[in-house]
Amino acid sequence: MTDPHVSPQSITWIHIGDLHLDEADGWESRDRLAAIVDQVETRLRGSVDFVYLPGDNANHGTPEQYRIMTDTLAPLSVPWRIIPGDHDFEPGDLAAYDAAIPPANRPDHEVIAGHRCIFLDIVSAGAGGPDFRLTMHDRNRIAEECARANAEGQMPLVFMHAYPGDLAADGDAVALSFIHGGVALVDTGHTHYNELLNDGYVVYGATRSTGQIEEDHGCPGFAIVTVHDGVPSWRFRTLDAPWPHVQIVSPCDRRLVTRPADPGQVPRPGSVTVTARVDGAPDDIAVTLEHGSTATAMKLSPDGWWRGKVSLDAGLHTLRVTCGGAHDMIDVLVRGVDAIPKRRLPVAPGQDCHAVGAWPVAGIDGAQLGPNKNGGGW
Repeated sequence: MTDPHVSPQSITWIHIGDLHLDEADGWESRDRLAAIVDQVETRLRGSVDFVYLPGDNANHGTPEQYRIMTDTLAPLSVPWRIIPGDHDFEPGDLAAYDAAIPPANRPDHEVIAGHRCIFLDIVSAGAGGPDFRLTMHDRNRIAEECARANAEGQMPLVFMHAYPGDLAADGDAVALSFIHGGVALVDTGHTHYNELLNDGYVVYGATRSTGQIEEDHGCPGFAIVTVHDGVPSWRFRTLDAPWPHVQIVSPCDRRLVTRPADPGQVPRPGSVTVTARVDGAPDDIAVTLEHGSTATAMKLSPDGWWRGKVSLDAGLHTLRVTCGGAHDMIDVLVRGVDAIPKRRLPVAPGQDCHAVGAWPVAGIDGAQLGPNKNGGGW
């Protein structure tokens, strides 16, 4: 892991959605997990900080299901971190979960790449099933860790199984604590479908489950999440998607703006630097930045990012980065130099009424097709 005393500007992780490992389906998720591990090792090793599993790892919380999980993760050289979900708590406790997973892989917080990552257990305080709750200890811990992040110049990030709006108690208060703590992104599971929320202050991401998939004809994959200079970017890759992978990490897409006064999120008119990650491409491949009818070559910086510059006036602009047959696109809002952004008080923070909706380039169809909303009864 990155030296905690160094504060680089970026962090990237791979989100492997809820596994729901179960012998009843012939260990389908084991085979999908093995394929994801292989892609991380062959295409992404060296360009990501860790792999994240967001809960509902073992469908019935049995020792054998955890053994299968840890054996399948064993070839992974990238560090992995994990939290529990309601299916992990199906036995009525997390004894099997704790016994199978080394403490280093399930920290309550950790500084990674200069970002303070806060990992939450929202299942143990409840009565089982989707009775999600946080103890007062964890509520206090969120405030404490966010304060430490602020004091040490770190960006706080939160990892939990479900949105605050899914908590059985105090969901609004928890979401407000993320706002007050300056949390840039909260990464979750539980939904079974890809989704992004933006309540105006915090971005929430949920990645399609690895097992029990109803959207996109059951196609498995994983999300690549980057926070670059406080700018969140999120893209889902299906396992059968061709490489390379292209992802614009700065400036911010208008859907994910949470700090409108920050020129890193909402640029000012003039020359704007566009930063992208390109994974799994040959060393000699060309990367191009497109704006309208103008195309310019991007350059690979010594720090591993591809960068290019474009001149933008005030207004909304579409930027596209291409590499081979792959591309990514964002809509960038450029604010006039004299414009002052206006902010309202938060309303329904951390709830899925703030979903950004369908966003095909990110891998989101907006149908909410899963047991949380419009799917079957897993």
